[in-house]
Formats: sequence, structure tokens, C-alpha cells
Amino acid sequence: MSNTGSKSGNDTWVGVPVAMLSGGHLDACLVHIYPSGPTRGRRYPLSSDAVVLGRSDAAGIQVQDNSCSRNHARIEPTPAGFYLTDTKSLNGTFVNDQPTRGAYLLQDGDYIRIGNAIYRFLAGGNIEAEYHEEIYRLTIIDGLTQIHNHRYLVEFLDREVARSQRHQRPLSVVMFDLDKFKAVNDQFGHLCGDYVLRELSNRIRHSVRREDLFARYGGEEFTLVLVETNREQALEVAERLRQGVADKPFWFESMPIPVTVSLGLACLEGEDPITADQLLKKADENLYKAKRAGRNRVVA
Repeated sequence: MSNTGSKSGNDTWVGVPVAMLSGGHLDACLVHIYPSGPTRGRRYPLSSDAVVLGRSDAAGIQVQDNSCSRNHARIEPTPAGFYLTDTKSLNGTFVNDQPTRGAYLLQDGDYIRIGNAIYRFLAGGNIEAEYHEEIYRLTIIDGLTQIHNHRYLVEFLDREVARSQRHQRPLSVVMFDLDKFKAVNDQFGHLCGDYVLRELSNRIRHSVRREDLFARYGGEEFTLVLVETNREQALEVAERLRQGVADKPFWFESMPIPVTVSLGLACLEGEDPITADQLLKKADENLYKAKRAGRNRVVA
């Protein structure tokens, strides 16, 4: 790769002191974002030495994932910053869900995906503060889809149900999941399944209003909380969502993946004596009615 130079034997990189690498931010690091497990949130410091990511015992950052190659990718420090290079891996290396080609100069906040594993690159001016902020994000954000998780959903819905009842304002919940998602995993593999979940989330979250909430409930099941939204309005939103997913195929490695969703809707008009859990349960029951009625439909 160009403009990276080479390291000499006296702690310099083509005459540049190691302390000046990456703008002086030798405390740059990767944070393990996904999948969940004992290493989620672990910080991997990056320094003046190159590091290999992969399944090999010799890898500087070991990835325990069969979809990852033994020596999958390499991160190399240069005076310009840290470069990421795929080392002819089987499944490729991705940054922000785009495949890398050649050496890629990492930017603060980039998401790196190798196999099923996802890491976030941090190299800001206050790495310690950024790291602790990232750890907090991991408590409320789903690592794979980067939307809010089940924990945050429950907290948000508790507040909105109370507000709806206090001010007698409408509130709607839409629960949906992917139809026959197991068949997608079985036929195309879990890398494809993860891609479909991420792509579905990306398509939807950009159309969600600021005051509403889009969250991953668990597995392939998702929830929309629509504030100040009555039943008729929520039905329009749900039907638009259903049609938007069904009408546009998901493409994975040049293969079209047909995807549909089934949706269940529950509404609170304000005066109803109902809890957040009961509202979610009602939406979930309608979701399974949609499944039993033939899938790819909305039931309210």
C-alpha cells in the first residue's frame, strides 16, 4: 500500500517517531461489539505494532468464529493512521458493511466485520471517555443491527404508556418478524441471515420519526413504538412497512433473498388500564395471528 512506509529498528516509522503514529493516538483500540458473550465490550489496544485478526492461535486478536479465517485481516499503524487489510480471507472483511478493497484507512467510529464478529474502531482524542461511552451503548443498543435492544424497549414503553394514560393520548405498538427466517439461515448460511437482519434494520430505522422507537425485540422479531398514533394511523405505517420489505429483494453476494414480514398491532387510546407488558403481549398475539393466517400481512 502507498504512503505507509516501513518500520526501522529504532522506534521510528520512516523517520517518524512512534509517538506520532496516528496523530499521537497510540491508545486507539478495537471494541468487541458482536456477538454477545464474555468478550463483548472487551477493549483491544492498538499500538505501533501490526496486529492480525483471525482464528489462529498466533493472531493478536483471536476470533472464535468458524466463519472467520485463521489469518483473516491485518491492522497496521502508519504516520497517517491505522490501515486495515483483508489477508485473502474466505468471507471477506467489511467496514461499515462495505467490503474492503486493498488497504483501508480506519476512521474513528468505524465498524469492522470479519465473519460474524463485529468490532468498533476508536481513535478519538479522549479514548477513555469514548470507550466508556461505547460500553454504555452496548447496554441499550443491539450489537448486530445497531438499533435499540429489548432492555431499552421495555424502559421506553413503560414511560410512554404512563404518559399516554396520564394525558389520555393514543399510543401504538407494532411487532413483526421475518417469515421463514430459519429457511434463510439453512439455505444461505448465518452470514446471510445476519446480513438480512442488518439490512432490514437499516431500511426501517431511517423512516422512523424522532419521537418513536424502533428496537430489536429478540432473534428475528422487532418492535415499533408509535407515539401519539391511533389505530388507523398505525395500520397505515404497518402496511407501508410490510409492503416496503416485500417489494424490494435483499441481495446477498449477488443472490436475491426474498424476505417478507408478518406484523401484529396493539393500540392504547389513553384511558385503558393496561401495562406495557400487556400491550406488548397483545401485539405479539396479533403477530402470531398474522403468521397463522398465511404470513406477509398485518393483523390488528
